[in-house]
Amino acid sequence: MCVSCATERRLLFTFLLFFLALHGAFARERGPRVEVVCPSPPAPVKIEDKQALVYELHVTNFDVVPLTLKQLEIFADTETNHPLQVITGEALSAVMMEAGSTASGRTDSRSIGPAQRAVIYLWIELAPDQPAPARLRHRMIFASGPPATGTQPAETKPAPTEATLDDFLVIVSREPAPLLGSPFDGGVWLAAGLSNHSGHRRSIFAIDGHIHSPERFAIDWVKVGPNGDSHDGTTRNENWWGYGEPIHAVADGEVTQIVDGIPENAPRVLPQPVTLDNIAGNYIVIRIASNRYVTYAHLQPGSIQVHLHDQVPRGTVIARLGNSGNSTGPHLHFQVTDSDSVLQSEGVPYAFEKFTDLGPGSDYELDKHPSIPRKLSLPADNDVIELPSTR
Repeated sequence: MCVSCATERRLLFTFLLFFLALHGAFARERGPRVEVVCPSPPAPVKIEDKQALVYELHVTNFDVVPLTLKQLEIFADTETNHPLQVITGEALSAVMMEAGSTASGRTDSRSIGPAQRAVIYLWIELAPDQPAPARLRHRMIFASGPPATGTQPAETKPAPTEATLDDFLVIVSREPAPLLGSPFDGGVWLAAGLSNHSGHRRSIFAIDGHIHSPERFAIDWVKVGPNGDSHDGTTRNENWWGYGEPIHAVADGEVTQIVDGIPENAPRVLPQPVTLDNIAGNYIVIRIASNRYVTYAHLQPGSIQVHLHDQVPRGTVIARLGNSGNSTGPHLHFQVTDSDSVLQSEGVPYAFEKFTDLGPGSDYELDKHPSIPRKLSLPADNDVIELPSTR
């Protein structure tokens, strides 16, 4: 037997196997040329009587042509037949924004240009008795090429080419939400900003080479007075019912940051310019757990009653409500984050022990409103609520 011939046959056979395997790899559909990132994993949060998973997907287009997201399907755990949510059309456009923009400014925000990034803001509601999944799986269907316009003749419209990212996985966090007391000694308050379309929700800060969403679950607290409004005139801060209201620590903790001395604004007038240094106005940060920090912002200058590294018991008066920083009227900006920074941190869920839901602010009347007790939850966006006394 020819040894060299046998060796040649083995080498030829090995090459054929390699070629067939390589051909199969190239023949496989490559899928869309995108990178998808979830910067902060969702954790279950209770809002009124509903449970929600709140998170973002950042989608970067690495193709040489625009990609249009046609459909997004979200599944719980290993379920593949019954999605938790299917988002298409205008509903999908409403939750997508081009990175760096405050509004899409386009007729179809689902289109992502080459080398561009879009952010998808997701708010997945679960049934009250439905356990939160351990994982979320995403199916994303893209069409490549410029989006067809309604003015193009039918014969000139390019045939769409579709590609599917079939199984993008997001792990659901099991980090428990801290349980908090009231930031005020009772009273009726409007809780603004906790929705998937609010300015808080859509705020992303790019600082020192990283992006952050500290306001993901932030609330702006505005006091409602005896006239059913937030003020009895708009020319002075003193005309607002909440101005000067004592602010209470919502949990035991250590003071880790204090900023004071930023002057207050006239109502309806922002400081010029608004910068990263003055955006929160006067503020206090208190650590309430190893990786949970509470920020109280837009405080009255000179009203802060605690010092750096003070150990503050829950219910302690720490400052007074003001109108400093990025604020056009007296209110308290309140957020809970995972690190000791107002801006360079991620907003995380929390819950209040109890409050009474008085219904949407748009429908609120002093003598005609619902009165629904809530426990271990957050208020919905722009709801009027009555907070319990801290005493």
